[in-house]
Amino acid sequence: MALGLCLQVLCSLGGWLSLYTSFCHLNKHRSYEWSCRLVTFTHGVLSIGLSAYIGFIDGPWPFTHPGSPNTPLQVHVLCLTLGYFIFDLGWCIYFQSEGALMLAHHTLSILGIIMALALGESGTEVNAVLFGSEITNPLLQMRWFLRETGHYHSFTGDVVDFLFVALFTGVRIGVGAHLLFCEMVSPTPKWFVKVGGVAMYTVSWCFMVSIWRFAWKKSIKKYHAWRSRRSEERQLRHNGYLKTH
Repeated sequence: MALGLCLQVLCSLGGWLSLYTSFCHLNKHRSYEWSCRLVTFTHGVLSIGLSAYIGFIDGPWPFTHPGSPNTPLQVHVLCLTLGYFIFDLGWCIYFQSEGALMLAHHTLSILGIIMALALGESGTEVNAVLFGSEITNPLLQMRWFLRETGHYHSFTGDVVDFLFVALFTGVRIGVGAHLLFCEMVSPTPKWFVKVGGVAMYTVSWCFMVSIWRFAWKKSIKKYHAWRSRRSEERQLRHNGYLKTH
């Protein structure tokens, strides 16, 4: 069983490395980070779809069955994601592209997935955490690509930012709090699984504080720009009125 899991993770790691290499070859005029973020975007979309299917259709429901035995589909998805996180953590460390908080997030994710695979249980809630963590990931990558291509300061950039902040707040913080509560009050999950859940939720709050600061600063900047435009428009209308008389 352990050998089979290791092989799945190694195959996943090899697949993500191969995809990254392919993107680097196809985007030679772009930076390595461009290719890495394409891999991250791909993983985000794939993991959202798979974890949503597991949580909403295949089951079991994470809010009522935390700590339940892993299903075969959960194991496959966790192995797929574990390979990705190992790849991305290695990339971030090698290129020194991320801060301590993101490295802590990746490390906790890796440990959490390994723990669920080793125990043979709690894949239900780990899969739910995966869904909540990744649902904002494609938007995060879109923000970066918009910046790189010079299209961030546009209506599209504003929509992406709004959706990112709204989803992070509503799903990762709001729904995440309910999931953590269900995890803590249930007698089924192991105590160290609960500790891991608290650690992941704490990291989410650290991200949330930074995101709210960004949202507040951008909102204030947008408001002042709007006030300035309104003032200029009123002045132009007033001057125009005086000239006609």
